[in-house]
Amino acid sequence: QVQLVESGGGLVQAGGSLRLSCAASGRTFSNDGLGWFRQAPGKEREFVAAINWSGVKYYADSVKGRFTLSRDNAKKTVTLEMSSLKPEDTALYYCAAKRDRVSGSMRNPSYYDEWGQGTQVTVSS
Repeated sequence: QVQLVESGGGLVQAGGSLRLSCAASGRTFSNDGLGWFRQAPGKEREFVAAINWSGVKYYADSVKGRFTLSRDNAKKTVTLEMSSLKPEDTALYYCAAKRDRVSGSMRNPSYYDEWGQGTQVTVSS
């Protein structure tokens, strides 16, 4: 099992930037698929970005070109760099992990085994 802890959320003005980090503890991290999702009040959890064990990345169309995902297996962290933020990016952002190089749809929340508690991102207009 792996424990995931997100950090880096906060309040930022539209057009600003934030860096979200997800730190993992527990089992080996390098074989995991890792994803970021977000959920705004009254809305369903939404895919943001994901990176598989070999470094292939996926982005939601809504964040492509603005968000960049990276992972550091030695530090057991996955980082989401967010720029050109918009008010519609406001949400609780979650990190998720899927163990053991399992293939599947990384855009689907049901693919993942473990989730963090989330970090709030608020973008003011």
